[in-house]
Amino acid sequence: MEALLTWLETQLADNSIFTLDTLSYYGQGLTTTVQLVFLSLIIGLIFAVPLSIGRGSKRRWIKMPIFFFTYVFRGTPLLVQLYLIYYGVVFVEGIQDTWLWVLLEKPFFPALVAFTLNTAAYTTEIFHGAIKATGRGEIEAARAYGMRYSLMMRRIVLPSAFRRALPAYGNEVIFMLHASAIASVVTIMDLTGAARFVYARFYAPFDAFLFVAGIYLCLTFAILFLFRYLEKRLLAHLKPASG
Repeated sequence: MEALLTWLETQLADNSIFTLDTLSYYGQGLTTTVQLVFLSLIIGLIFAVPLSIGRGSKRRWIKMPIFFFTYVFRGTPLLVQLYLIYYGVVFVEGIQDTWLWVLLEKPFFPALVAFTLNTAAYTTEIFHGAIKATGRGEIEAARAYGMRYSLMMRRIVLPSAFRRALPAYGNEVIFMLHASAIASVVTIMDLTGAARFVYARFYAPFDAFLFVAGIYLCLTFAILFLFRYLEKRLLAHLKPASG
């Protein structure tokens, strides 16, 4: 590790902007961005699966609150949601006297809540559409085998819906990565926050933001490669037979 740092320091000796010190800020920002996006996607996905099932319920008292939730969070800007949660949490009476305040006073956790609710709303609609697109023949075959509703959802509907939703969900993951750039407005040192710091320190906007744009591009291509691989493996049965 010391040899690598020595080599980097030698390579950057003539560069007044990108030094080991400034690169450490980008490294910190990269770590924060990946953590924020990864955690929000995982928690949002966990919420979205039962919500997408409830979204298709025939009972209005189940599906209407879920519809309202997805309508609100898909119909308002993520930046506004972030501001409302980050600044609005302090106005909740008694919140500062509970154990939750230890988490919520740090900007990372309000941002995580805002990102999680936003991606949960979009993912719910993605999975709801995929569940609705399940072939009637699959459902009738499951019923013919005597499967209960819960067993049919777990073994037939959800696996099939997940495969169909994979391309759209890949776009949602990329959207969340790009949307995470607004986290810096609530003092989080993410990738964009690191670029702002370098810009403010050296007055070099093009260098600072072009470098962070390159990092976002690399992350985006990595996500695209992962989802293309998953689509190739999970949707291989949809390819037309050769010759």
